[in-house]
Amino acid sequence: MIFIAVKFVVRSAERDNWLPAVDAFTLATRQEPGNLFFEWSYSVENPDQFVLLEAFADEAAGAAHVNSDHFKAAMDTMSELVTEVPEIINVEAPGDDWSRMTEVTPRNR
Repeated sequence: MIFIAVKFVVRSAERDNWLPAVDAFTLATRQEPGNLFFEWSYSVENPDQFVLLEAFADEAAGAAHVNSDHFKAAMDTMSELVTEVPEIINVEAPGDDWSRMTEVTPRNR
């Protein structure tokens, strides 16, 4: 799978607008045949930083994603809201979904 993590720092005044602004992009990406997951979070240390974790089945699925109309429209929208160039990690990883962490298991109380 192609695993991607992106950090977006948005203008403080636009923080509450970020998720609504990227909602159509998020929904369209999640419907792509090669999308495995597409999940937004935000930093607890910097409330203006949103983190996107996404994965695609293979290189072809990733290429289809970045060539889609909804990707191009989202990049234009995002460019209006960010304060700096986003940081990104883009790697090929084994598997096709999340694995389970073995060091932590729920305890019965």
